[in-house]
Amino acid sequence: MLTTLAVLQVLTIVIGVYAMTTEFSLSALTSGSSPTKPTASPAEGTSPSVPVVTAGPVLAQLPVKPGDGPLPTKGTLTKQLASALGDDALGDRVGVSVIDTVTGEQLFAADPDTAVTPASTTKIITCSAALAALGPDTRFSTRAVQGSAPGNVVLVGGGDPLLAGPTAKQDGYPKQAGLATLAARTAATLKSQGVRKVTLSYDTSLFTGIAKAPGWKSNYIPDGEVAPVYALTMDVGRQDPRFRSPRVPNPPQYAADAFARLLTKQGIKVAKSVRQTKAPAGAAELGRVDSAPLYALVEHTLTHSDNDMAEALMRHVAIKEGQEASFKGGAKAVATVMQRLGIAQGVSLDDGSGLSIRNRISPNALAKAIALSGSPAHPGLHAVASGMPIAGFSGTLGNGRRFVGSDSRGQVGLVRAKTGTLNNVNTLAGLATTKDGRLVTYAFMADRVPVNAEPVLDRLAAIVARS
Repeated sequence: MLTTLAVLQVLTIVIGVYAMTTEFSLSALTSGSSPTKPTASPAEGTSPSVPVVTAGPVLAQLPVKPGDGPLPTKGTLTKQLASALGDDALGDRVGVSVIDTVTGEQLFAADPDTAVTPASTTKIITCSAALAALGPDTRFSTRAVQGSAPGNVVLVGGGDPLLAGPTAKQDGYPKQAGLATLAARTAATLKSQGVRKVTLSYDTSLFTGIAKAPGWKSNYIPDGEVAPVYALTMDVGRQDPRFRSPRVPNPPQYAADAFARLLTKQGIKVAKSVRQTKAPAGAAELGRVDSAPLYALVEHTLTHSDNDMAEALMRHVAIKEGQEASFKGGAKAVATVMQRLGIAQGVSLDDGSGLSIRNRISPNALAKAIALSGSPAHPGLHAVASGMPIAGFSGTLGNGRRFVGSDSRGQVGLVRAKTGTLNNVNTLAGLATTKDGRLVTYAFMADRVPVNAEPVLDRLAAIVARS
């Protein structure tokens, strides 16, 4: 049933083997790192464009029909996983679920319904809900519109934190919308109307509520883990897009001031004061730029553990589901969408990124959500599978610190998984093709870790891949 997906999975793995940090879009085919600080998973930069690749030994080692091979021997798998779970590095609260994607059969479980702090594996749920609610081709628009009086311009945030500022390089994947492009289009419209002097305001009303989630630690924003959440943000709130920190304290004002300077360069004189306002209903559009399609944003979010994009996606789900676009409304909306997908239990969120220590997700919920991304009944969810980092090669699994042990490095390139890291929390959830070509999903979660359990989680995923 999942032959096509599994073949595409193999192709994405081959791409990963030859491109150390390159993302590859499964959606494009079907349609034509541990953090530097132990407190949270990072929001990394975009990756380079996809190079030309030829098939290599990873593909040659796999059967003709990946996904249709025999199930791994349960006794052997159980013995090996149970032995690895005895490692003291995992602490005293561990949840595990391993699922066969063809039949839905649970191949191994250890407290699979235990509510565990998920850290950044939360993004699997957030991204699944976004794709299901909004559709993979949805784009987010940043606009400039006519204000309430002639000569007034309002910059309207569309909830795209990847909006590129004037100094950002835009040569990666996914292709970002650019504030400079918006300024050029807006200036052209204004000049066509004979307007060369304006007052500028900005509108952030698409998102509501507080800008920092319950359960966020005070150091997250200063350390560059995430920016305050607003509908108008450029360069994910970074003061300089080349560096992870510092994040600016007021992303909307920072973006609007940059837009004013860009308009000036285009020959439009802008009044000195740039303030917040709300655009008039039905205001005439002066210019707009659109984000990459949602499937590409999801791939980016999962590969690079982008906290800012995850929080934006959660709010867009809230809007689609008729909830307020806040942390609270987003959590309700995501839960509603997951229930429609058949995951009615095991998900309780306070944010969309997993930075909140108050989030709880069960291993069963994560493994089932990943399995849905390969289901023929849910083709719109495929970007969850293709966005997973590749062991040893891309994203948060490509930092040279994962899958390096003697008990896991043999599965480099054969495991795809989303990492999760907070203080005393290590999680890993993803998919792998067994040695006989069976596609399985898994979630390994521990939230009472004494120091660091990442090598043990890598070993567990490697056991599944070579079973």
